[in-house]
Amino acid sequence: MTQRLQGKIAVVTGAGSGIGEATAMRFAEEGAVVVLCGRNAEPLEVVREKIQSAGGKAEVAVADVSDEAAYVGAIEAAAKRHGRLDILVNNAMAFTWGSVDSMSTEDWRANFNTTVDGTFWGTRTAVRLMKDSGGGSIVNISSICGQFGTAWMSGYSAAKAAVNNFSRAVASEGAPYGIRCNVVIPGVVDTPAMAGMLSDPKARANTEKLIPMKRVGKPVELANAILFLASDEASYVTGACLNVDGGRSSDLYTVVE
Repeated sequence: MTQRLQGKIAVVTGAGSGIGEATAMRFAEEGAVVVLCGRNAEPLEVVREKIQSAGGKAEVAVADVSDEAAYVGAIEAAAKRHGRLDILVNNAMAFTWGSVDSMSTEDWRANFNTTVDGTFWGTRTAVRLMKDSGGGSIVNISSICGQFGTAWMSGYSAAKAAVNNFSRAVASEGAPYGIRCNVVIPGVVDTPAMAGMLSDPKARANTEKLIPMKRVGKPVELANAILFLASDEASYVTGACLNVDGGRSSDLYTVVE
């Protein structure tokens, strides 16, 4: 590996599985000290052991991103331990299903607790810390649902759309301080969150037909994009929303063979 993040201090939320786990692994491979943040200690400890077994550096910070005090406290504690924060990846997600006419106000708001509020709390904390240390990189994870209307996922779609434009505003505010803020927008990725759908061969095949590359994404493919935006190689990239979706968002009329 090229050690692109050598000595960097990075916090990754939702780091116990899927895209978050793959991102934490790649960051550690590239030399970062990775703080694995999530609600449950057990999966985080598994990832920590994987990273340390491979010679990397990782710590566990158990915190629910939808709990402001817990999440902010975890980030601030990591920065205090290491003297700074260089990278924050807001990856944790939560969503509820339901049609607009049947969705309760409680279910609607549940889509925003982690995705929007958590992203705001984490980003605000990171900006404050990064101003004091001369800059840094924030990468917020959105979804293709935030770009296109998705039936039965109106709340999640609205929340992810909010993340996109919030991140652009942060990029504008942070630029004079050397703080970059970008968004990675996954399409369908083979993660535990998608296991229910993708485990059905017919459903998976139908999904892949709609993707120009004819396959779903791998978590490491998202992690590599996040790594680029987090690294100094993206030093002139801020306010970008990068689709990593096998071409799904670029194709209005997909040819199904």
